Amino acid sequence: MKLISRTGVLALALAVIVIILDQASKAWILGGLHLTFGSPLPVWGPLRFTLVENEGVSFGLFQSDAPWTRWALAAFSLIVAVVLIAIVRRTGKAYTAIALGLIIGGALGNFIDRVRDGLVVDFVDVTALYFPWVFNLADSAITIGIVLLLAESLFQPKAGAT
Repeated sequence: MKLISRTGVLALALAVIVIILDQASKAWILGGLHLTFGSPLPVWGPLRFTLVENEGVSFGLFQSDAPWTRWALAAFSLIVAVVLIAIVRRTGKAYTAIALGLIIGGALGNFIDRVRDGLVVDFVDVTALYFPWVFNLADSAITIGIVLLLAESLFQPKAGAT
């Protein structure tokens, strides 16, 4: 019996890449750029780096000052990642594996921050485009993965369709 499909390996490899890039980008923002919280650094066009501490979930939603939320959100991220890892081990579709790998990597990237620091560091700021949130690479990976899963469910041929 095979423990993991070839596409499952693809998903897990992508998840590891997302985690590494997410953690490296946050370390660079925190240590290399010497940004001060809330002060934007123009990068290019509408893109700025603005250091924000996010105690909520992706894009700063569900913020709370209660100490239990740190662990509840960390546990939620870990549970999502574990469930998706169980699913991805059996998937045969590369498209699905890529989407799930992005979500797993993003969930675990933010999980690491939450356990280590009690919050997630966000810094990608495109508010000049009227996008109201500052986010990070893990948030982006989660969002892209969800969009890919939605697109797959909307546009894949239905079983028995002619």
